[in-house]
Amino acid sequence: MSYKSTTLRIAFSIRSIISIHYFDYMSDFTFPGEIHDFWELLCVDKGEIDAVAGQERYTLKRGSIIFHQPNEFHNVITNGRSAPSLVVIGFQCSSSYMDAFRSQILTVQEPENALLAQIIIEARHAFSGRLDDPYQEELVRNTASPGFGAEQLISNYLEELLIHLYRRYFANPLPVPSHSLGRPRLGRPNETYNRIIRYMEEHIHEQLTIEIICKSTLISRSRLQKLFQELHGCGVMEFFTLMKIDTAKELIRTNQLNFTQISDRLGYTSVHYFSRQFKKITHMTPSEYASSIRLLSEKRSFPGGYQP
Repeated sequence: MSYKSTTLRIAFSIRSIISIHYFDYMSDFTFPGEIHDFWELLCVDKGEIDAVAGQERYTLKRGSIIFHQPNEFHNVITNGRSAPSLVVIGFQCSSSYMDAFRSQILTVQEPENALLAQIIIEARHAFSGRLDDPYQEELVRNTASPGFGAEQLISNYLEELLIHLYRRYFANPLPVPSHSLGRPRLGRPNETYNRIIRYMEEHIHEQLTIEIICKSTLISRSRLQKLFQELHGCGVMEFFTLMKIDTAKELIRTNQLNFTQISDRLGYTSVHYFSRQFKKITHMTPSEYASSIRLLSEKRSFPGGYQP
């Protein structure tokens, strides 16, 4: 037999990453805008923002994604009510297929959510420094414990993300169930999982128990625990606590309630218990978190970027 090789056709090739950020905004964050010579994607994980692209201004809600083309002026504007969380990735790509993404507002669904989560995970392995600092201008390689192949996986996941979006919107539309970005999953969510998540979101202000969740969502205790172990590697109550703390962080960033009011709203028995839980998960007290986010929000220097 005489075998012949097939040279694979590559739609998107990412060999250079400029920035990878996942960060929380205060509700009154202001940003003067910038121009640079690379592509930048911005995806809203939580909340709502206005994004300026060139001469146009768009309102982006949870799950929205926009691609800023090279040399396009762009800006992020918060509305004073919502404290958004954003994924921002700057990258070089010379593929002609990128032209399709110009001036487009798209919506990420389950496949892209999972890929974005994996990019964030691998970025934490590959690079040192904080991914929640929007003013970090250079990715510094992690020489202590870089994680084998992490940089290549970032490239692969980003290329796959672009392929998924291009197929859905510009080539071969394929219906895919939508889902929020959330934490990385080891398996695939289903309608039962989505029903449980919706229930916990709707009752985030209560002190739920496993028994209450099982009864209200029509699932057995063993199946419930197995489901969250498979998808998240933790128990359902641990995950519910993480949801509460994520909500607390968003409430802190809106700057409309004090810590006692936030504690009461989320069903904690006391502000002291709330503070202990918050520090256990975030490694910061609520006041330290508020100061940290506010400090980032108050920076006004953009060396090397656009100056208004």
